[in-house]
Amino acid sequence: MRALQHPDVEDLELAAVLTALADPVRLRIVAELARSGGIVCGQFDVPVSMSTLSHHLKVLREAGVLRVTPQGSYRTHELRREEMETRFPGVLESITRAIVPPAA
Repeated sequence: MRALQHPDVEDLELAAVLTALADPVRLRIVAELARSGGIVCGQFDVPVSMSTLSHHLKVLREAGVLRVTPQGSYRTHELRREEMETRFPGVLESITRAIVPPAA
């Protein structure tokens, strides 16, 4: 499995991040990642086909919102919380707080 490119922190653009997060399916993906910490590609609970899911994950990765790590025959996805906080303080935290209900 080939390694995927992730943008460097200094290359992240706020407009690209916000555009990536403007889609309801991608927000749902981010919410799942915020709750879990990391998810293997086939385990997302979203109402789209695998090819559409792959597209949404690619958009989020290219915007710098998530990191994809190959592990054997699968890939793990996780939010780039620290990198996003460094580049855009409070943005990802505010968004995840708004879309992920607090634990009861």
